[in-house]
Amino acid sequence: MSANRLVLPAPAKLNLMLHILGRRPDGYHELQTLFQFLDYADELSFAVRDDGVIQLHTEMPGVPHDSNLIVRAAKKLQEQSGCKQGMDIWIEKKLPMGGGIGGGSSNAATTLLGLNHLWQLGWDEDRLAALGLTLGADVPVFVRGHAAFAEGVGEKLTPVDPEEPWYLVLVPQVSVSTAEIFSDPLLTRDSSPIKVRPVPKGNSRNDCLPVVSRRYPDVRNALNLLGKFTEAKLTGTGSCVFGAFPNKAEADKVSALLTETLTGFVAKGSNVSMLHRKLQSLL
Repeated sequence: MSANRLVLPAPAKLNLMLHILGRRPDGYHELQTLFQFLDYADELSFAVRDDGVIQLHTEMPGVPHDSNLIVRAAKKLQEQSGCKQGMDIWIEKKLPMGGGIGGGSSNAATTLLGLNHLWQLGWDEDRLAALGLTLGADVPVFVRGHAAFAEGVGEKLTPVDPEEPWYLVLVPQVSVSTAEIFSDPLLTRDSSPIKVRPVPKGNSRNDCLPVVSRRYPDVRNALNLLGKFTEAKLTGTGSCVFGAFPNKAEADKVSALLTETLTGFVAKGSNVSMLHRKLQSLL
């Protein structure tokens, strides 16, 4: 790899629980959630260019070039840092869009950290996370790269170290609209805040699950099928459904039974993201 070219992962995340405490005056919702990463990722490649142009070379169906979070993140960092260099970017997609596992937010965070490294800007995590928050509420957790208990709209992060099981993630072939779920009149918006740290076991509920299950029969079906083998949960607003297993062999066994009719993958839970492990190895 040449000095000005870099290949980095953009890992998936799971919401191990998600409680909605109320709606704020700005229309956003106060949340409490628990983020953990998966060793399963998109792969982004970066090459510095000297003409200041930001070019994403991989077309994403239904997403115009300049609307892509990768491009928006790169241009925002370029603008705020005053950097005169540009970047060629490619992406190999593995994470489903609209799946609730953080694909777009993770892509944006990997872009910020990758460009900060290649452009030698010297920005610290706090500064990158603050910029990331302007792109999306989930971007800061990917920038910081450690499993976290999140509050506010998901931006107030407290690092945590939950168990790191193997997960089977099922991917119903539907894209769930986050805005649609959060505007549903039947959504629970009055969960009591958790005040104990670390988060007590048994608080694994996702307040979005009833609404998503009602609106998306494919998600309901995946929850029912996986629920025959382990506790089946929804991550974020969906559509992905996941369950924990003590080892890879157990997860693989259930995956073999279910993925004949459903798309899915098996991955290890990780409290330190693949991205940060890779960046650490470059130091």
